[in-house]
Amino acid sequence: MAPRRTTRNLQRTTGALFVVGAVAFALAASVLSATFDWPDILREPAGVVLPAFADGGPSLVWTWFATAWTYAIIAVPMLLLPAALGLREDPALRVATAVGAASVLLSLIGFLRWVFVVPPLARAFVAGDATTRAAVEGAWTAQHQFGGALLGEHLGQLLVIAWSVTVSVVVMRTHALPRWLGAGGVVVSALYLLNQGDILATAVPGFPVWELAGLLGSTAWGLWVAALGVTLLLRRVRDEPPGAGRSGPALPDAVQAGA
Repeated sequence: MAPRRTTRNLQRTTGALFVVGAVAFALAASVLSATFDWPDILREPAGVVLPAFADGGPSLVWTWFATAWTYAIIAVPMLLLPAALGLREDPALRVATAVGAASVLLSLIGFLRWVFVVPPLARAFVAGDATTRAAVEGAWTAQHQFGGALLGEHLGQLLVIAWSVTVSVVVMRTHALPRWLGAGGVVVSALYLLNQGDILATAVPGFPVWELAGLLGSTAWGLWVAALGVTLLLRRVRDEPPGAGRSGPALPDAVQAGA
């Protein structure tokens, strides 16, 4: 009984961390949206973003700090999930776990540049003359496209979508969790993927953009993560995949009947 109790405790811990991460990030992101017009302000020019950031003062920097590290919480249950599902040796899930952890790291870089890179740029822009502002605008664009659009948004989102799709397919294949959770994960991941249009448009002007993709996709994906956590908390994961309890190959019915 002890191994089963340990597994159940791991399932509950993993589920709780998914829920805590999803809720904490949603709260921090809501504050950021209310105080800094995030994420819409990401597509504004330096002349709009940097003065607004400077006006936000230290409280805005700490809001970005909180948003970054509350998102980082999700890396822990991602790493625990294979063991919580009893699928440590599943090769697809093992690869997906590494991909998911990498996605969180890339997104963390994207968020934390607002803590360590943007503040001095904002101060220099606000206090500088026309020449300084022109130089700062160039530096802003470079770091914003590299650390934000490329690492945080493009790669970070693509890899986390790959993680959620793989987890969803594994769930449907193994029946470790309810099938609706797997199917829902595929749907919300596809919706979240549509946000890539807005990101690619920053490099390819005229690229098709669906304005609501970011809001709907990220919200739906966050709700799915929370649902994954709640399911792990409330429902016992299968102790072993179908057929795993058999000691040998199944015998034909006729042989079994004559045994």
